[in-house]
Amino acid sequence: MTPAADHTELLALRDALRDFAEARDWGQFHTPKNLAMALIGEAAEVVEHFQWRTAEESARLPDPDCAEVALELADVLLYLVRLADVLDIDLADAARRKLAINEARYPAEKAHGRADKYTRL
Repeated sequence: MTPAADHTELLALRDALRDFAEARDWGQFHTPKNLAMALIGEAAEVVEHFQWRTAEESARLPDPDCAEVALELADVLLYLVRLADVLDIDLADAARRKLAINEARYPAEKAHGRADKYTRL
């Protein structure tokens, strides 16, 4: 998918979430604080699927578990998109800017095969 198509998909998702919330009069509850708290709660539900698994087991989730993780990841994405909308942040643009920052912080020739923070490269 091209960056423009990705951005269009993200905008369509944002608009669908906005409509969903408006139809239920949930805007009153969708404060940045509440959405951020819900986002971290959903992220914790993703982590639960990996908590007692080895690294190898986590890379080979059984299909039913993988399906559950997919839905939890969707919850994380939905809250993230909604939070960005409420804060009037262009999430695709912010992600592209952050990727450029990370490319500068972690040049491939220094970071290749290393998990060190950029300040230690």
